[in-house]
Amino acid sequence: MKNAQERDPSAKDPNPIDKHVGSRVRMRRLMLRMTQGKLADAVGVTFQQVQKYEKGSNRIGASRLQQISETLGVPPSFFFQGAPGGTPLAGFAEDSAPYETEYLSTAEGLALNRAFARIRDPKVRRRVVSLVEAMADEDGDAGRGSQAKRAAG
Repeated sequence: MKNAQERDPSAKDPNPIDKHVGSRVRMRRLMLRMTQGKLADAVGVTFQQVQKYEKGSNRIGASRLQQISETLGVPPSFFFQGAPGGTPLAGFAEDSAPYETEYLSTAEGLALNRAFARIRDPKVRRRVVSLVEAMADEDGDAGRGSQAKRAAG
């Protein structure tokens, strides 16, 4: 029998798939501006249980995932899109990177996404994307320039 010091430290770490599914639950819930309490009531669990699902510390069973998907208005496959080690789902050209999923789970990511979705003119949308890309490139170039200056100096 192993003592506490000999235990595998990763034994407590949530499974990456459970974390991914939980983050997708959180992202969709936030997109709908639904509280953890409202989701919990709809699927018959406590809000603390929803917190654990969203962190990935508790695995979501198949029947519960079906309830959550119905409540959040997405198919169960939504929660697995971009999952680590998964194969791309039919109809999707590319998986989203983990940082994209994490970003969309933040308040800034959701606010930007909601505001962008309200822009109806396709030309304006393209200009916004071009502006953000240019700003990101400029920020990246500034970082590289200062690195080059440090390396030269």
